[in-house]
Amino acid sequence: MQEMIVIFLIVLLLFGAKKIPELARGVGKGMGEFKKAKTEFEREIKEGEQEGEKEWEQSDQTSETQSSTSED
Repeated sequence: MQEMIVIFLIVLLLFGAKKIPELARGVGKGMGEFKKAKTEFEREIKEGEQEGEKEWEQSDQTSETQSSTSED
């Protein structure tokens, strides 16, 4: 708790009372953008995984069909 107070005082001295709300807004926007990018990245990874599974299943079906026709 003491460290937080010291950090707050240093920030207050460096930036002044008027700049702190602007800094907080900027940090908030940055965190929001980070969360948005993280969610988008996770969504794209899941979509890619699903597409890969579909392609894998299709290639398995194709190879099974080819192997059954070559056995005849």
